[in-house]
Amino acid sequence: MTDAERRALLDALSAEYGAVYTYGVIAAYSAPEHAGVVAENAAAHRARRDATLDELAKGGAIVPPPAAAYAAPFPVTDPVSAARLAATVETDTAVAWRAVVERGESEPIRRIGVDALTECAVRLATWQSILGTNPPTVAFPGRV
Repeated sequence: MTDAERRALLDALSAEYGAVYTYGVIAAYSAPEHAGVVAENAAAHRARRDATLDELAKGGAIVPPPAAAYAAPFPVTDPVSAARLAATVETDTAVAWRAVVERGESEPIRRIGVDALTECAVRLATWQSILGTNPPTVAFPGRV
């Protein structure tokens, strides 16, 4: 694993740490009919976090622990703001995983990035649909 790949994976891990934490906030305010989506997405982020931890350990990286807490970028007080926060989480993680694709010098690292970016894009489209955004997809997920 190159230094650039390691740094990109560490940034993606940081985004996944934040996503796992933030889905707890989302779950607290989400509409009951979205509980299944919230649970699925939280589990997906935990799995991606764990896989990223494994990849970094395999590459000999020193992995920092997650922060004790993460601040939401805006107040979350109801199901609509919870859905907006979920869309924000998926956008933020897509940005991090796109960087892994861009900085990946080896096929395995690029594949991890592409798979994770695709997962983020699908989850983002789900939340955008819930929010009534039309179209619910973006042409280049993870692009700032």
